[in-house]
Amino acid sequence: ELKGIVFVIQSQSNSFHSKRAEDLKRDILKQAVDLGKELPTVLLIHQINRHEGAWTILPLMTDFSVTYGRNSSWIFFCEEDTRIQVIKLVETLRRFDKSKEWFLGKALYDEESTIIHHYAFAENPTVFKFPDFAAGWALSIPLVNKLAKKLKSEPLKSDFTIDLKHEIALYIWQKGEGPHLTPVPEFCTDDVNSYKVDHCATTFSNFLPLCGEPVNKEDVFVAVKTCRKFHGDRIPVVKQTWEREAALIEYYSDYADISIPTIDLGIPNTERGHCGKTFAILERFLNHTSPRTPWLVVVDDDTLISIFRLRKLLSCYDPNEPVFLGERYGYGLGTGGYSYITGGGGMVFSRTAVQKLLASKCRCYSMDAPDDMVLGMCFSGLGIPITHSPLFHQARPMDYPKDYLSHQIPVSFHKHWNIDPVKVYFTWLAPNTEESRNGKKVGYNREDL
Repeated sequence: ELKGIVFVIQSQSNSFHSKRAEDLKRDILKQAVDLGKELPTVLLIHQINRHEGAWTILPLMTDFSVTYGRNSSWIFFCEEDTRIQVIKLVETLRRFDKSKEWFLGKALYDEESTIIHHYAFAENPTVFKFPDFAAGWALSIPLVNKLAKKLKSEPLKSDFTIDLKHEIALYIWQKGEGPHLTPVPEFCTDDVNSYKVDHCATTFSNFLPLCGEPVNKEDVFVAVKTCRKFHGDRIPVVKQTWEREAALIEYYSDYADISIPTIDLGIPNTERGHCGKTFAILERFLNHTSPRTPWLVVVDDDTLISIFRLRKLLSCYDPNEPVFLGERYGYGLGTGGYSYITGGGGMVFSRTAVQKLLASKCRCYSMDAPDDMVLGMCFSGLGIPITHSPLFHQARPMDYPKDYLSHQIPVSFHKHWNIDPVKVYFTWLAPNTEESRNGKKVGYNREDL
């Protein structure tokens, strides 16, 4: 029965992430050997490289159907930090009739309609359930075959991938004609050491990775994009919250204000896009900062970020690699397209990545082009993969399910809209003496914001 499960790990080609995925693959295969079972198939998403959009999973359904449609029972998807008790997983899946269409996972739902889900199910967002990928989720082969057939007749539209777990659930649901997500209590996101996990087939233990000492404060250069009209309301929030965590920080505007101080890059402010400004920031980082500063972070003036936690996270990455890190979105991935780091949650570049980008001559097609998308297009053209971290957030804490955030120590949130941003920062992001050095989760007093 184990050989009827195809394991698919949501891996990435960055060296830190690919090693973690390989470790998980080895662990799954070792458990199979220890159980005396025939070895299952274990696939790493980043190695299925015929698709730039492999990470969005739906483009792979046709291949899965052709390759595994006859001899397998389940495709089980998980993240690199999902921990799996193989014997319990087999027992859990055995409860479901593999000849029927099943979509199994740990259910998340929106408490209020949210922009990242295009305000779907606005009248009662709690009715629509979608899977927490950290706990693992599964599709029965009959459902995989059905999805593959649907993709043949209705190719994926070339638009945006913003929250993959929600969008996959919507696609499978097919406006009520397909299966809903079936919640499975054995798919868990509790820490592997928690007393609650006795019944769990899966657990999740990565809240904030720490791979050594946090990088030095002086290793991170922070660039804040602003403009004159926000000097009075957004910049004071940065100064009251996270500015003190940054050793090297500059504010870039369309107006030089010595009281902040801001630097006028000579790029007029645009209502949208800001591509010209961002590329000017990249040029300045390369030419006017110490070549010994390995990391650049570009944030909006309404981004709330923990530089303290970012320094921990960056201990896992090699700045000699071209690293472009943040929250991953996709554009047109059903038909080629590219992935990009969405700007509001913060974009992190290794100096090596900036050097390769600027040497390439890939530039904005207009000053007000969307900077994050142009960067994604450029890096894609250079063959430099973007690196996703779920700890960066393009929206506010209340735009995500509480249960989803409960297994994270977030690095950033974005937007001041209808919130007290100072309160959000001190509740969710401020350095906390309780934070343990090994990156494990600690108790937070996160009141409802």
